[in-house]
Amino acid sequence: MIAETDAVRGPVTGTPLRRRGEALESAIYEAVLHQLTTDGYARLTMEGVAAAAQTGKAALYRRWSSKEELVMDALRASLPPGGSAPDTGSLRGDLLEVVARLRAAMFSELGAAVRAIMSELDHQRAHAFVEIVFERVVEPTTALIAEVLDRGTERGEVRPGAVTPLVTDVVPALMLYRIKMCGGDVVQLDPEEIVDEVLLPIVRR
Repeated sequence: MIAETDAVRGPVTGTPLRRRGEALESAIYEAVLHQLTTDGYARLTMEGVAAAAQTGKAALYRRWSSKEELVMDALRASLPPGGSAPDTGSLRGDLLEVVARLRAAMFSELGAAVRAIMSELDHQRAHAFVEIVFERVVEPTTALIAEVLDRGTERGEVRPGAVTPLVTDVVPALMLYRIKMCGGDVVQLDPEEIVDEVLLPIVRR
């Protein structure tokens, strides 16, 4: 966490803005995500982030030696925890909720920032960013799907033995494929279609 105080002139009043720690860090991360979504990864610069966060460039370089390090920390700090599994009382309802959550994350500003990185970088350069997304988004989503399907098995809605790592990977893999390879939009990632046409036929008795 940034420990020093940062002071700049406010954009309207000219009053110094003094921020430190989490407040300054949050402003920097917000600026990173905004620049990724508006300008893309290639055009993101430390200078641009500093200006957008209303801080000095030196405040960034005191902690991050490169924009790659800064962007990775911004992703780690901004990606939300997976949350608990929904319990609507039905297998279909629970799966719809999980898919809807993932779709909302993918089309949030954070999701747009991640897509910008993935679309601009080759596989080797994107590897570190992909690992963060896998750890903070994909793995929690597959864990939620597994929990929902296990509960469905207990209720007799899912056939025994149907819950495997391959099955729990289906939803995030499909959604990421449609976004990455097909330019998928919200319409192409309809939760009802994904649940009713893909996942439920795989796992039901």
